[in-house]
Amino acid sequence: MVYISPYAVAMALAMASNVDAFVSPHSSVRTSSSQQLRMADSDIILPSHADDILWTPSWKTGDREEKLGPLGRYCEDLYTVKRRPTRTVTCGPIKFGSDHPIVRQTMATTDTANVQASIEQIMRCADKGFDMVRITVQGKREANAAAEIREGLFKKGYDIPLCADMHFQPKVAQLVADAVEKIRINPGNFADGRKDFEEKVYETEDEYIKDREYLAEAMLPLVQTCKDLNRCMRIGTNHGSLSSRVLSYYGDTPRGMVESAVEFADICRSQNFHNFVFSMKASNPLVMVQSYRLLASEMYRLDWDYPLHLGVTEAGEGEDGRMKSAVGIGTLLADGLGDTVRVSLTEDPEFEYEPCNRLSEMAESRLAATNPEAAVRQEAVKKYVDTRDVTSYSRRVGDLPEKKEGEKVDVSLFLNPNGSVISTVLPKMLSQDSAPYLYKELGFKSAVGMPFKDIATSDSIYMRTLPAADDSNARTALRRMMEVGTGVIVPAEELEKNPLENAVALVSLTDAVESNGKLPEGAIRLAVEIDGSEDDDVIAKVKDLDPVMVFISVSSELSQLHATRRIFEIFNANDITVPAIHHYKTTADNSNDLALELGTKVGSLLTDGNGDGILIEQVGETNFSVDFLRNTGFSLLQGCRMRNTKTEFVSCPSCGRTLFDLQETTADITAATGHLPGVTVAVMGCIVNGPGEMADADFGYVGTLPGKVDLYYGKEVVRKSVPNGEAVDQLVDLIKSYGMWKEKEVEETEEEVAVVA
Repeated sequence: MVYISPYAVAMALAMASNVDAFVSPHSSVRTSSSQQLRMADSDIILPSHADDILWTPSWKTGDREEKLGPLGRYCEDLYTVKRRPTRTVTCGPIKFGSDHPIVRQTMATTDTANVQASIEQIMRCADKGFDMVRITVQGKREANAAAEIREGLFKKGYDIPLCADMHFQPKVAQLVADAVEKIRINPGNFADGRKDFEEKVYETEDEYIKDREYLAEAMLPLVQTCKDLNRCMRIGTNHGSLSSRVLSYYGDTPRGMVESAVEFADICRSQNFHNFVFSMKASNPLVMVQSYRLLASEMYRLDWDYPLHLGVTEAGEGEDGRMKSAVGIGTLLADGLGDTVRVSLTEDPEFEYEPCNRLSEMAESRLAATNPEAAVRQEAVKKYVDTRDVTSYSRRVGDLPEKKEGEKVDVSLFLNPNGSVISTVLPKMLSQDSAPYLYKELGFKSAVGMPFKDIATSDSIYMRTLPAADDSNARTALRRMMEVGTGVIVPAEELEKNPLENAVALVSLTDAVESNGKLPEGAIRLAVEIDGSEDDDVIAKVKDLDPVMVFISVSSELSQLHATRRIFEIFNANDITVPAIHHYKTTADNSNDLALELGTKVGSLLTDGNGDGILIEQVGETNFSVDFLRNTGFSLLQGCRMRNTKTEFVSCPSCGRTLFDLQETTADITAATGHLPGVTVAVMGCIVNGPGEMADADFGYVGTLPGKVDLYYGKEVVRKSVPNGEAVDQLVDLIKSYGMWKEKEVEETEEEVAVVA
């Protein structure tokens, strides 16, 4: 039986009856020629006023659910990767939608008014492989420059489409539509003017709805212009720049983001204009993922099929920026959501291409329809029922093991409740000469060569092979780490050959069930490894085995995403609360590729709330240091909003509005404040999206005038017009004044590290 939305039925009946389906049946249609907006190819009268628009039924009153039913799916298939079917949206020579390849795009960082510099940068982006470039348009000067840029590119043989990034300026948006192929509007400030945080009190929904009048007044002329010129539009909501109207009614929430976008889509649809895409960007990947999933679910309910533009805004730079982008973008692509991608990095736009393209390639390689091997892996996963509630985030937190009477080491310290990092260690790293340096690589503090755990120390270590029993130096190094709460996890077969007192024995789940959890000599506790091929009843026996942790290491013959989701469904059904560690094996030889892999393949599970930590193991050639892999693991946990071990930076990617050298300034701020775990600093080139763009930040560094910045605490400006040369020092002083500063710790000298008692 095929389900057809009542909304779609109403639309079809209205059109079949020659009734304008876009006009509310409860309003009178104005017929004054000055107020009428007409379709170019007919005499159908289209709404010209907010009262005439057929608005989507209210979610808040329950009217939407009553008329259209409850929310259902958010992706095309929960068990196979299929792209969500969408309409085709045209943007000059390129097309968005499920029938077309994922579109790769970026944003120029030049001053748009500098026509030649902009042309040259856009050409470099096109040569790199980008399909589209967005440019900043602040006012008429930039709109006129955009026309020159478009003409200059055509003359040089470049037809790459341009998108004008619009805020605050409805009339300028109409002007620039003559020159570029796409207009991006932000519902949070397109009609609402300069961002404010004045709380508005709405006693009734009618009061909230009344404010739609100015939205329609600002938006309708642009929609008509785009329709007449066959331009594309992006309705691009940002978590940090919701209007005060939406914030007051829905709060700073994914629901508010979705409802804000739906209102603007209703205006477009009222004019029979459908050449648009949506985006739901946030600097917090969890908020971003939840918002896109919620929007997709609403579109299924409404029978809408508009493409999605994916991006994590203000992701930052380097591996962290790539990791955070991969967590958000990769998670959605893994479920078949997303038709165009932009990776926002605080780097030159050309450098965004590789991660953008790699994420797109990874997504395309997972599609069952075009990749037979992927289809086989997905089909091989045993049947299960996916019960995740994607409209909210709730993390499954495993119960930490407790120390038992008589145990010589404290197993409760082997894991961290906010997420654990386990590091792979080789026997050669434990030699007398190497051990002090291994301590440092694992993140230990040390005093006269003795290790002590710090805020970002590996919680446990994993060793496939142990040093010989008579290697006293290596065994001493292991004992010292155990004594300060570091677990040493070793395969049971290795422990049987080479016992180690107080080690954790790792056993495959199948073997553990057969042996009833029997431990090798000297082992203190059991850990089990699940590969996803086990039957449901076997996985359920984890509860009886009572291991300290579970390693999830999915067989290469199965889809990692779906097999892991199945495991957690079985855990939930059987009330299994054992901590689950994602054991990720990699052959990557590039740090950026590793960040993208981890963000996509493990981040997609952590954003579901499933997982208590990460073990990264290199397969084959060793390309990365223990220190690098440890820090990468902690970056993944921090990017998934689990465990905060360093300063979090919300850093915009720069554009034509930026009022200082963003890359240089970000580097200076990172050097000065990067040692403050639990503190979030936003570095913003301008104030275009309002202080709300820094919604997750404790402190903000925001360009306001050339050579000047404002410093924020939360959403409040506390120091204005600070000269650039003094601003970093004043930021440090501000952090100190709020009691969130600590001095950098002085590292031991090599001579001190080398001393082992």
